Amino acid sequence: MLIKIFWDQNAPRGLESAVERRIHSILGSPLEVVESCILLSGYDRERDQYDAQKILSRIQLYKRQRGATEPILLVIPHDLSMKGQDFVFGLARESVGAAVVSTARLDNGYYGRAREDSDLAGRIAKEGAHEIGHLFGLEHCADPECVMFPPRTLGELDRKKLAFCPACGKRFRLSEGVDAL
Repeated sequence: MLIKIFWDQNAPRGLESAVERRIHSILGSPLEVVESCILLSGYDRERDQYDAQKILSRIQLYKRQRGATEPILLVIPHDLSMKGQDFVFGLARESVGAAVVSTARLDNGYYGRAREDSDLAGRIAKEGAHEIGHLFGLEHCADPECVMFPPRTLGELDRKKLAFCPACGKRFRLSEGVDAL
């Protein structure tokens, strides 16, 4: 099944192909990167963050209006939050095939470090593949190197590999209807 990656016009440019290749290496699924036409909503001025749930609702509305059935991952540059959490790197809503990833806290610049495109592309790919995994029914994994491990910090995200652990990989292949044996 084709997975669409909607790239926000303000998200870091020049990384689209690198992110697409890395996510493809993790999932093995066909991907297509297109410029996003999703209108963002849910901005909280006090927090300077967008509500991730409201963005997922916008993707859901977009899909419903267009009769789109393919999973969509939206990559945005804005910081994300959700109720009960200071921030989230990304969020997925399996029931509608919608996910969002923020590059804000994935960029070295957020932490006062020099920007490194390779780091940023790898982090976007790990978090993007993680959220896409949720779209296919995968749960969080206890293996800190698995892409389905839920990182709370950038260090935990960086420790993850660009791969599923064997158990999550098997579950992903089965969710796609691919014989995992």
